Parts: sequence; C-alpha cells; structure tokens
Amino acid sequence: MEFNGMKLPDNAFDLLIERGLINNVTNPEIVRDLLEKEKITFYIGFDPTADSLHVGHFLQLLVMRYMQMYGHRPIALIGGGTCMIGDPSGKADMRRIMSREEIDANGEKFKVTMRKLLDFSDGKALMLNNADWLMELNYVNFLREVGWHFSVNKMLSADAFKVRMERADIGLTFTEFNYMLMQGYDFYRLFNDHNCIAQFGGSDQWSNILAGTELIRKKDGKDAFAVTFNLLTTADGVKMGKTVKGAVWLDPAKTSPYEFFQYWRNINDADVANCMRMLTLIPLEEIDDYIARGGSAFNEAKERLAYTLTEMIHSKEDADMALKTSRELFGGAANSDTMPTAALTEENFTDGKIAVLDLLVATKLAPSKSEARRLVLQGGVLVNDEKVEGIDAAWDKAAFEDTFIVKKGKKTFLKVTL
Repeated sequence: MEFNGMKLPDNAFDLLIERGLINNVTNPEIVRDLLEKEKITFYIGFDPTADSLHVGHFLQLLVMRYMQMYGHRPIALIGGGTCMIGDPSGKADMRRIMSREEIDANGEKFKVTMRKLLDFSDGKALMLNNADWLMELNYVNFLREVGWHFSVNKMLSADAFKVRMERADIGLTFTEFNYMLMQGYDFYRLFNDHNCIAQFGGSDQWSNILAGTELIRKKDGKDAFAVTFNLLTTADGVKMGKTVKGAVWLDPAKTSPYEFFQYWRNINDADVANCMRMLTLIPLEEIDDYIARGGSAFNEAKERLAYTLTEMIHSKEDADMALKTSRELFGGAANSDTMPTAALTEENFTDGKIAVLDLLVATKLAPSKSEARRLVLQGGVLVNDEKVEGIDAAWDKAAFEDTFIVKKGKKTFLKVTL
C-alpha cells in the first residue's frame, strides 16, 4: 500500500505493529488474517469528560485514521451515557459528577476534532452516542440480561479496578463498579446493530474491552475481538501531554496551534523517535537516520514532528505560522504579533505593581512561587531580552502598554498584555 508516495505494509495490523502501537490482542493471528481478507467495523469510545480532546486521545484517533486508510470502518463512540457514571480504570480518585447538559456540550466539541481526522462521508465512519441506548435502560432488565453474565470475583481481579481498590479512603463505589458492564453492553449493541466485531482502546482499557467480548460470546455464542495499543509515554514511563499550564488540548481555543507546535518541538531528545514512530507515518528509515546522526539532528526531527502534527490537527497555515514564529524566536528576530500571549487583570497588581514571582505564576510560566524563585535566581528569566537580576523585580501597569516579552529558559517565550 502507498500513502503520499510512501510504501506501507499491505495489512493494517502490520502497520500498527511496525509503528509500535499494538499492546495486546485477543487471537492476534485471527485478527491479522481478518484485517488481511476483510474490511471490518471496529470502535473506540471517548467519554466527554472535558470540553476538548487531548493528546492522549490523539493516538487513538490516529489508529482509527490508519485503519480507515486500509478500508476498515471506525465507529467513534461518544460516551454520553458512560460519562454519567465515570470510568474508574486506573484512577486514584472519583471522577467529578457532570450534568447531562455539560456532557452533551462536550460531546459536540469532540465531534469537531474527530471530523478533522476521520472521513465520515458515505458511511466510511460512524459517530454514535451510547446515551441513545444506555439512558433508556430498565435497570432490572439490564441486570437480568447483562449482569447475569458477569462474575463479581473476576471483575474484582481486573486491573481496571486495582488502583481504586487499594485506596481505603475512597475505594470503589457501586456506581463505578457498573461501568464495566455498561462498556461491555456498548460492545454487544454495536456488534448486533452495526456488525462491529472489534473494540480498540488504550492498554488501560483491556479489562473493560474483554468484558464486551465475553458478553458477546456468552449471549450470542460468537467471537469478537479486543485490540489495545500502547499509551504515549516518555522514556521514563510518564504519560505525555502535560505542561505547566495543564493538558495539551486538540481544540485551538484551549491550546493554540503555536503552543501545540512548541510542545512537540520541546520534547526530550530521548522521546523523539518514539513520538515520530507512533504519531506519524514518517518513514522508519528517516527516523533512524535522525537518531544515528544525533546532535543537531534531534532539533531537525523535533521540528519535523511538530510541523507534521500541527498540520494534521490544525492546518497547513497554522503549521507554517508556528514554524515561522518558532524559528524567529530561536533566532532572536521574533514578531511579537505571532507570539503566544497571556493577559493580566487588575487583580494581579498590588499597589499598581506586579512582582516577578507573581508575574511568572499568573502567566503560568511557573507552577508556584517557589519554582518562580528558582528560575529567577538561576538566571533563567528575561524580560525584553534583559535578564531579571533578582526576585524583587517588579513592573507597573504602564510597562505592559508597550511590548512586554518574557523568556523562560531557552525555549519558552510569552507576550504579556493587560
């Protein structure tokens, strides 16, 4: 198979293996054979717990995109019903209870991003919402038809519940305990209503996905399949997608295209190859060449990665502008009009002035005053290209009427306004 002139494996399964995405599969030989000989329907679920998808979801959307390239049909399932309960999988704390209106609004925003990456024309992909069947369930009937097939002993041994079971102060609520049944029922409904024979998801969803394959087998006597992929982590095993400001969102209103670009441009050298392999279709030989050359080649690789992902999530124009701004900033010839900005309010000033530590925290360039103090004392903060010499530095409001640019370290620039 070819994509943009690049030779790819003929089987989608082999592509996912080659790019380091596959974590676990039920009956891998059968799944590979299915993807070789048939065009299957599969699904991935997305609970709308926030008003934007984030980097953690990005990898899942890419798997759907890759599968669609090979002619398979993805179902993007918005968890309007399951989100009312909250998935306890791997979570140390209970999720916040959300209103139906907030969940529905978040789901609509998810759809905007999904349509950028997937082709929903002519039935090539489906977008469904499990609220359409879960919110209408009769609980007694659900227990008789679904709960009957689940062993409590087996459920309690699942990795999905392990973290919460170890928290004596919170434990696992009965409401959350039902989440696995609901996700299993989702798979059962999609299997019967849309001939959906596989569920894909992150490795932390393995127990929940197996609940669906087991329910289908017990109720219908048929086979369905589970495929999980590796989570996007740093070389140290930490989940990627977090900054001082919080999550890296896919919605430009929450994380600007430039900030999105800079996140990837500034990742550690040790993480470049893995991100390029998992998140792009840049040829593996090219990735290996970047690593073999080392040194400045890592910067080339990060720039290539950042540009590719920004173009994919936002647009070519956004990627071009982010690249131009990034190069100008590193070259010392930045145009402040294209720079990321942060606005101060009256509340940030005391007696008409703002101290440097307060400035760094207010603009989220530092998570705390202690971290801000460390940055200043180590000489890591510049204002309009002049080093801030001490923690007693402060500015009045008039300073922000002109261009006021804060530089943190070598890579982070921010234009501060009123």
